[in-house]
Amino acid sequence: MKRTVFAFFFLLLAVCGNSQVLTLQEAIDIALKNNLDIEIARNNFEASDINNHISIAGGLPEVFGSFTNRESLTTLNQRLNNGTTIKRPNNLTNALNSGIEANYLLFNGWRVRTTSRRLEALERQSEVRVNLQVQNVVAAVMVKYYDIVRQDSYINTIQQSIAVTEQRKKLVDARQSVGLANNADTYQAQLDLTASQQELLSQDLILAQAKADLMNLLMQRPDSIFIVKDTIITSRDVTIDQVKNNLLNNPEFRSADQQILINELIVKEIGAQRYPSVGLLGGFNYNRNQSTAGFTLLNQNAGPFVGLTVQVPIFNGGIAKRQQRMAQIDVKNATLIRDRLENDLETFAVKAFLAYQNTLQRLQVEQQNNSIAADLLDLVQQRFLLGVGTIVDVREAQRSFVEAGFRLVNLSYAAKVSEIELKRLASQLRP
Repeated sequence: MKRTVFAFFFLLLAVCGNSQVLTLQEAIDIALKNNLDIEIARNNFEASDINNHISIAGGLPEVFGSFTNRESLTTLNQRLNNGTTIKRPNNLTNALNSGIEANYLLFNGWRVRTTSRRLEALERQSEVRVNLQVQNVVAAVMVKYYDIVRQDSYINTIQQSIAVTEQRKKLVDARQSVGLANNADTYQAQLDLTASQQELLSQDLILAQAKADLMNLLMQRPDSIFIVKDTIITSRDVTIDQVKNNLLNNPEFRSADQQILINELIVKEIGAQRYPSVGLLGGFNYNRNQSTAGFTLLNQNAGPFVGLTVQVPIFNGGIAKRQQRMAQIDVKNATLIRDRLENDLETFAVKAFLAYQNTLQRLQVEQQNNSIAADLLDLVQQRFLLGVGTIVDVREAQRSFVEAGFRLVNLSYAAKVSEIELKRLASQLRP
């Protein structure tokens, strides 16, 4: 049903053309509902939830029922101590055995309790991995969404430059018509306009490919038609201390920490094999044997029974001891992996914060520089209209304006990506 809803949503986008806008929140919602990695993680969590039961740990009694009915055709040859001899071929014999038996484990070295705790830990780990996939998907969608905003901003800058070139070409054509400009100026204006138009076509392709990548994350048709009307606004209140203090909440770290507990419980489970096992059993039996010949023609008994079983491990070649030592090595490895991950996460956080901080500083300068480049282009264009400036001046001002626009949107995007990564590391991305 949910896929039908989103398919209808994008059908509307295709029908209505550019009138439909895809927001960031809509993109995140669609991705979270359709992402296959999240669906797999949720299925694994559901399986862990099902598996986390006392019966899997062996804490519930087991009940067995049995029924056997056997017919035999035999030749009877008996010689009794009183001298009687019985010989009878084709003797029919019926043996019926049935019963019900229940076994309940009383003690096995606390293995049931340890296994139950391990199953709980596995369920918590599966839940954490769902959160990990959610954080990764949200981050990926945000990065790709803002990349589309960036590519769209490139197009706007190029279009502004084309408008200036077209105006310049009209003026050159007008001057040539009255003999105030030569063919070289006209040719150059046309070449500049063609180059800008080619650059715009190339940028349109890049934008279309970025949109296809976003649709891939959303599990939608790559040629879906939509537009993005948004700006890149970077939060400036992220601190390194805030990120470091939340690294322990990172789902990947929590999963690694949970793995240590799981391996420790496995060590205890294996160690429980060296303890005696005590069980209680009881049930009801019914046995009936009937024969057409022989000393006993009918033997029938029925009744309940109860008993106690005790199994004491004495020697199994040292297998349990070796398994326990191997499990202890797994605990050490899981601890090393967790410690290495903690160091890696802190390193990633520091590097991301340095990039974030540096980009914000450059962004502030570039915003001023972009404003100056726009003012310069306007001034040079006015001078050219008055016949004071030259074509070279206008072209140089255009180049500075386009480059400043590219740098500004690139820095804005880089700062936003760093912010997203910091929040992902701190598990603070909100769907």
